[in-house]
Amino acid sequence: GVLTTGVNWLVYFPLYNWTGLSGTVSTIIAWAVAVAFAYLTNKQWVFGSKDWSMKTILPESFKFVGSRVFSGVLTIGLTKILDMLGIQFVIIKLSVSIINIVLNYIASKLLVFAKKKDA
Repeated sequence: GVLTTGVNWLVYFPLYNWTGLSGTVSTIIAWAVAVAFAYLTNKQWVFGSKDWSMKTILPESFKFVGSRVFSGVLTIGLTKILDMLGIQFVIIKLSVSIINIVLNYIASKLLVFAKKKDA
């Protein structure tokens, strides 16, 4: 989660500060890059899912992306609301990132990479 957040921030801040893109657009792009990075790192190193067969990857990746879409929509919504309240964007980004780390870890542990119990 922390490395994924780092990737998100490393993509977000240059986009927001140097390209003139809005905070919301910068957030969407940074989120997409971070999701791709997160799937690979979470699968391999965080949850030790070593099965790279299509019968595992397809449902696993759909659940992963689906859970990230949920958290991504939440991120965008919270970002817009907090921005409308006049909160500094760096505070918004920090707050939303912490919420995302927690939600994404829980979703990955309980839904995406949950260990199957033997029958």
